[in-house]
Amino acid sequence: MILTAIAAMASNRVIGVDNDLPWNIPEDFKFFKDKTSGHAMIMGRKTFESLPFALPGRLHIIITRQADYAPELPANAKPGTAIKVVPTIDEAVAYARTQISKYGDEVFIAGGGEIYKQMLPITDRIYLTEIHKDFEGEAKFPEFSKTEFKEVYRSARKAGENGATVDFDFVTYERTR
Repeated sequence: MILTAIAAMASNRVIGVDNDLPWNIPEDFKFFKDKTSGHAMIMGRKTFESLPFALPGRLHIIITRQADYAPELPANAKPGTAIKVVPTIDEAVAYARTQISKYGDEVFIAGGGEIYKQMLPITDRIYLTEIHKDFEGEAKFPEFSKTEFKEVYRSARKAGENGATVDFDFVTYERTR
């Protein structure tokens, strides 16, 4: 199983403000959709609640300490869309492992900041949209060592391309072994 963090991060490491993204980059939304469709995603409760709905064709493994938390799928949910609530990261990873045959062996870590931080030691890959601007916000992507993660891909985008209002890069990091 490959654990892959996927996030968009400002120059000052901000990834969110008031449980929302502080920017609108349509190409990044498309990147996220293309990468995560058909896969399992591990996320915290607040991240799940920030979504407009359960994302189609994905398994949402939600980590929360709220024992009675039970979000429901809409009646018109696309096949392959599912929700599983677990209390710990260990249980999230264990459950994801049982779903490989249905959702593939790449499991995405989709936030928020604390989930990224706690899962970084077991993360194999990072897809990071690096936004070349500072933004205000309380949620941040954790620092990671460039000796533990090696950059293997970078593709630059300019403001004005495909609706983007800021310059950014799509970057892939792989854990060095």
